[in-house]
Amino acid sequence: MPNAIGRATTTEIFDTLAVKNVYVANRPDIHNIPTASGTIQIVSLPWLRRSALLSREDTRNLDFENINQKLQQTLTDIITTRAAKLDPALPAILAAHVWVTGAQVGSESLMSIGHEHALLPSNVAQPAFDYVALGHIHKHQVLSDNPPVVYAGSLERVDFGEENDEKGFYIVDIEPDPATGKRRVSFKFHPVNTRRFLTINIALEPDDLDPTVTMLRAISEQEEKVRDAVVRLNVTLPSELEGQLRDNDLRNVLKEAHYFTIARDIQRETRLRLGNRTAEDITPLEALKAWMESQKMPPERQEILLEYGEKLMDDLDRANY
Repeated sequence: MPNAIGRATTTEIFDTLAVKNVYVANRPDIHNIPTASGTIQIVSLPWLRRSALLSREDTRNLDFENINQKLQQTLTDIITTRAAKLDPALPAILAAHVWVTGAQVGSESLMSIGHEHALLPSNVAQPAFDYVALGHIHKHQVLSDNPPVVYAGSLERVDFGEENDEKGFYIVDIEPDPATGKRRVSFKFHPVNTRRFLTINIALEPDDLDPTVTMLRAISEQEEKVRDAVVRLNVTLPSELEGQLRDNDLRNVLKEAHYFTIARDIQRETRLRLGNRTAEDITPLEALKAWMESQKMPPERQEILLEYGEKLMDDLDRANY
């Protein structure tokens, strides 16, 4: 909860209720956690605010790119310092809430790209770790195998950017390997049933006599998918059909959805205004000039294009002659 320093947060309930086997880290640290098979070391790296990493003096006179580079170095130093303190005889995991470059993003890409500091895979894939468990990006994926660097992704879809993403969790086994004297790591993704998102795209033609019936038919073809799903109905239609859609009928056919929204993309014909003149009494060069003026094109650019246009028309006339 990066903007809630000093305030109550949702994770505090785990400490308050003393929930067994749940550990909450609000700062970088090393946690030695006892298990039925022995102790495991967890290096925690929660999401850290810039103000927690850098002082004003650190960022004075730095541009955005340089600030992010400084943040990347600071986070890398934090990971490296903790890794050096680990007991090599015990299995170790890095659990980090960070953005790692090269990861395929889901719905959060638009709000994140260009606005966050990111780490290189080599910053987190350090030899001291048997497994690197990443959070922040919602799409599950494996970035590296040695050691495994894995985003488990979110357990639920949060918007239509994740409509086709499979959701689930990883089970990770870390075992001694007698043949090498090292540890062997295996991990497997387990899908879970999550709320479904469904997009229905419909394009209506200008000559459609009953556009509502056309839409109802398209929705009915996906009736089973609509039931209990979060549905987005996108309809593209010419402006002359805008008033012919019966909203009550559309809402009724979507009533089995968990939630739905209808978005209309009205296609309106754009005409170039040429005063009182018609297409029949204006020459191609005059039309070109009117178009360039409507685009507020610089006069010198207009002059060049008119010269080329005139040459093309002359070539066309000679070819037809």
